[in-house]
Amino acid sequence: MLSSALPGVVRRVVTRVVIDLSTVDLNNCDREPIHVPGHIQPHGALVAFDLNGRLTNASRNAKSVISSLPKLGEGLPITFPVSEAALWSAISAALRDAETGLESAPLSMELALEERVFDVVLHTYEGRLIVELEQRAARDEDLAAFALLAHRSMGQLRNRRDVTAMLLETVETVRKLTGFDRVMAYRFHQDDSGEVVAEVRVPALEPFLGRRFPATDIPVQARALYVLNPLRLIADVYDEQVPIDAHDPVDRPLDLSFSVLRSVSPIHIEYLKNIQVGASMSLSIVVNGQLWGLIACHHGTAHRVPYAVRMTCDVLSHVLSASVQSAVERLAAKRRLAAVEVRKNLTDLLLGSDDFASAFPDMTEALGRVMSFDASLCSYGGIMTCAALPNDSAAQLLRWLDTEEKDLIALHESAELPEALRLALQPFCGFMALCIDRVNRGWIVLLRREQIETIVWSGIPAKLERIGPLGARLTPQGSLAEWRQTVEGTSVAWDDADRVIAHDLMESLARAGAARASRMEMARAQLLAVLGHDLRDPLQTISMMGLMLEQGSPDRQAGYGKRIATSIGRMQRLIGEVFEMSRMRAGLGLGLNCVPGDVAALVRGLIEDARLAYPGVSILTELPPVLLAEFDSDRMSQVVNNLISNARHHGVAGESIWVRLAEEESMVVLSVANMAPPIEAAAIGTLFDPFKQRSIGNVRNPGGLGLGLYIASEVAKGHGGKLAYSHDGTRVTFTVSVPKRR
Repeated sequence: MLSSALPGVVRRVVTRVVIDLSTVDLNNCDREPIHVPGHIQPHGALVAFDLNGRLTNASRNAKSVISSLPKLGEGLPITFPVSEAALWSAISAALRDAETGLESAPLSMELALEERVFDVVLHTYEGRLIVELEQRAARDEDLAAFALLAHRSMGQLRNRRDVTAMLLETVETVRKLTGFDRVMAYRFHQDDSGEVVAEVRVPALEPFLGRRFPATDIPVQARALYVLNPLRLIADVYDEQVPIDAHDPVDRPLDLSFSVLRSVSPIHIEYLKNIQVGASMSLSIVVNGQLWGLIACHHGTAHRVPYAVRMTCDVLSHVLSASVQSAVERLAAKRRLAAVEVRKNLTDLLLGSDDFASAFPDMTEALGRVMSFDASLCSYGGIMTCAALPNDSAAQLLRWLDTEEKDLIALHESAELPEALRLALQPFCGFMALCIDRVNRGWIVLLRREQIETIVWSGIPAKLERIGPLGARLTPQGSLAEWRQTVEGTSVAWDDADRVIAHDLMESLARAGAARASRMEMARAQLLAVLGHDLRDPLQTISMMGLMLEQGSPDRQAGYGKRIATSIGRMQRLIGEVFEMSRMRAGLGLGLNCVPGDVAALVRGLIEDARLAYPGVSILTELPPVLLAEFDSDRMSQVVNNLISNARHHGVAGESIWVRLAEEESMVVLSVANMAPPIEAAAIGTLFDPFKQRSIGNVRNPGGLGLGLYIASEVAKGHGGKLAYSHDGTRVTFTVSVPKRR
């Protein structure tokens, strides 16, 4: 039974065959205690001692191998043949080492007993010293050549950076070392199914390259053993397994997790027989402590691989695992570094932009380099941007997300969604949703399209029910014949790295959003304080003028009326700015009424008004005679007045203001400049924020609320344009660019 691990696609499969498994427990295999089988393979013998030197376990063939073996329950022998002296000396030394309480690494030695030569492996585990003696089929004079071949391959593995090339190099070397008919490399998908990605074989065998093997081929406990003990040999599937006798039958079973002779699960033996495999060997590829893949070897008949050759393959698999891990970590580190940069830029955008949702699309290209997606949706503060879905569909998705308790939601199967939403999201089947602000309905959603493909399996990817002596049970597949399944209703699955990057991004943006909300709340409180103070002055003036009107002479009433009108105008301006800001912040829009008109005439008239109102201010102009466009004259008047007012309040006193209007590539471009030092870099990101600390309490504009640039920016956006800041070394310039035609 095989499998392999690769971050990949988890899919819901729509099959052409219906198998009723309702009466069968699919977890039977997962509960099989394969680490304590009570048997060994017959090409060796096994004995076990407790740490006091008592023989606790012995395979039934052990006495035929070790003539001086004591009875179960007895200690080490006092007398033994000279030929066995080295064995008992090694056992005594291993027991002394075990007194330290540490479980030692396997120790191997060669032992000649009469005409036979054995490889002896000793290791301690869970308070037992386990000794295994594996008889060599014959002395192998080519071990040095094998070692040289493996050493050369290991050097090449260390120098390769491509994982597929590493796997192909390894399967070729393992086949040369072991002589198996077929050697394959598997990589595991996220659903634990395995895919053959490299293969070498004898020409007569059917190729399996590109085939998938179901996750059920390797039960959970078998996967754990592959991590603990990376090499596994089954020399002959038709061998009779040798029982292990115990001194105390009720004592805990002997754990053979690290054994080289451990017998094989009957279900696995049945599987190998079904697919006409007479012997097999597997080598684990372990990355970051997880089973990442396998090197699997098959032979049509019984096939013994010498212990020394297997150990060479074992070392090769460790080098392969280290090389794969380095390659994986190298790619992951590159991705993490890019993710950090994207996270920083998005955090700065949220902190510095008053319209995060509208600005987010500019960041999707960079985000796409660290997380693959086909489209995106962003919602924040009542504003939503999504070019790939109709507004109704995007709003429906947001409403569903708002009902979910999780802040990070990753789906790759449309079947997990309500039917109405599933239909609304077509052609997308999966998404990663990040909640960055519940209060302001802040969501970033990355969408993935449906992937329809055909998977080529080796055999039906499910165990079949069969009636046996004890009733219904599951049987392993009986053939590796090609079997196809169609994948529908799924997207590429989100892997662990995607989830980590998304989680870090979500937390970073959530913190930035909280800091921004705190800052804006403080500025809002200050704005309201300024508004209250500034409204009190004109109200006091109106009150006093009203009283004087009651008591004064008629010839002075005209002056009183003018002062009342001025105070009311100031109040209207303050209240109007707050009203405009509140309307836009609530997502109600500007209510633009764009009609054809002459922008140049509008700007020229507003400048004349400013010159009359502030005769001490010099305003220099560069205006065309006529510039026709479609615009809302009232809103555009706000932009011009606000920019001139901003230049008057923040420019160097006594210096001129420059106003330029021009047509550039079908755009109306209005620039207002004034002499001033550059704005601090830290403040540039909040220039168009309605709540700016630097704008409240400005001595040049004591009655202002700092909303002028915010309103001008929103009007420019409403016309399909933008407001930008620049500094040429001497002058601050604000430039509005809007299309001539909407």
